Amino acid sequence: MPRDLAAPAIVIAHGAWADATNWREVIALLQAKGLLVVAVQSPLTALADDVDAVTRALNHQAHPVVLVGHDYGGTVITQAGRHQTVSALVYIAACAPDIGESTADAQRDHEARAVTGSFTVDAAGFLYLAPNAVLEFLAHDLTATEAAVLAAAQKPIRASALLDRVTEAAWYTRPCWYGVADEDRLFAPALQRETAERINASVISLRAGHLPFLSKPNETAAVILAAVECVHGRQPRR
Repeated sequence: MPRDLAAPAIVIAHGAWADATNWREVIALLQAKGLLVVAVQSPLTALADDVDAVTRALNHQAHPVVLVGHDYGGTVITQAGRHQTVSALVYIAACAPDIGESTADAQRDHEARAVTGSFTVDAAGFLYLAPNAVLEFLAHDLTATEAAVLAAAQKPIRASALLDRVTEAAWYTRPCWYGVADEDRLFAPALQRETAERINASVISLRAGHLPFLSKPNETAAVILAAVECVHGRQPRR
């Protein structure tokens, strides 16, 4: 479908152990609505590096942007979302630290202790998830074959990036939406709801695990479209 030139663009920041291509079904659904979508390939090397990657994408947009973040990508959009093009923030099972907090700080009281023993760290300080942990914690609502592919193609995150602290929190000044993954085994749903309440987000529940954009793409797209409708004042083309 031709782009709806009056509608905002969508910029997506992926999280750890995933990449932008994992959003392919959601991207296709949004494109079918006539929306421009940019899914950023973040390096996951440091918060500053990942914010720079998102900022470069934002600099290319001539229209208002709905900025989407998943998992650690929520920390990235919290920092990057002060960009002048950003009109709304959408968090999908994501962190939303306050000023001076890191991703690790934001999850401290609800740490998924069962998964911590499934991490391996390489010589450069990058965290990997063991294949069985990908199936158990990251992708339990996907097929075993899909989980195995995710494990093989996972994009590790440098552990120190989880300790980098945000210096700005865009959710103070931007309207927010939050897709809570109610069956998440990696990022506690209770913490997701606490986070959504703290940032005064409109909440949409997703009956999904930690990767709802893969297990429930239509429902995930609906969270983003709710923000688009608010920013745009009407639904994009059908």
